[in-house]
Amino acid sequence: MVVGLLTVELHIPHARSLKDKRMVLRSVKDRLHALNVAVAEVEYTDLWQRAGLAVVGVSGTGVQVEKELSAAVDAIERAWPGLITRTQVELLT
Repeated sequence: MVVGLLTVELHIPHARSLKDKRMVLRSVKDRLHALNVAVAEVEYTDLWQRAGLAVVGVSGTGVQVEKELSAAVDAIERAWPGLITRTQVELLT
């Protein structure tokens, strides 16, 4: 069993309040849940235009986990181009 952790840092320039930010994050989370990964906001919870998400996937092989996490990054980038400022992937065995 391999657990993959993807950390994603987002910049949401059009957010003028935490409510605006939450609307974007809710949409991101809904889209990612369809990919069978777990998502949580873990950083910058009190900032309007910045967010840190943790995305976790579990599979039998590292290759499959990397595919799932790569698909998560692609889904965010397709729906909201330019929102991602940084990503990092860690595999835990």
